[in-house]
Amino acid sequence: MQCCVCKEKPATVHLTQIVGDKMQKLDMCEDCAKAKGVNDPTSFAMADLMLGLGASQELDPSAIGAELKCARCGFSQADFKKSGRLGCPECYRTFAEGLAGLLKTMHKGVRHTGKAPEALRKTRESVDRLKSLQKKLAKAIDTEDFEAAATLRDEIKTMSGPAPAKTVR
Repeated sequence: MQCCVCKEKPATVHLTQIVGDKMQKLDMCEDCAKAKGVNDPTSFAMADLMLGLGASQELDPSAIGAELKCARCGFSQADFKKSGRLGCPECYRTFAEGLAGLLKTMHKGVRHTGKAPEALRKTRESVDRLKSLQKKLAKAIDTEDFEAAATLRDEIKTMSGPAPAKTVR
């Protein structure tokens, strides 16, 4: 197996990264691995190797000017490159410009959606849709658009399902 960086020497360093259900492999010769900092865990960032451009170039201080630091925790771009993690929630705002491009290439998007069971997800979507319809209904009533209000009312009724049957005792 050849080194995927220099494509000349045999690969002796094999790295595997699993993100979600996708697996990426990187095979390098010893010289390329040393050049990329694989032998020094403090300077090694898997994202740098897998993405080509990587986190260090996305958040390149020379491209922006002076190195950015988070005002809240003091975390710097160098700290992010070394650890692959941010220090606090404010870091996301501080490094937002560089992170957006990096996250788009690493993940499906820049907004975390999390994981939820299918039934819970459908329930959430239904509740959100119902709230949206109720807001539209209130607005239609305020603007005296009664035809739209009637349509929205009917849609809300169908979403809510049939009314429970009353039992007479």
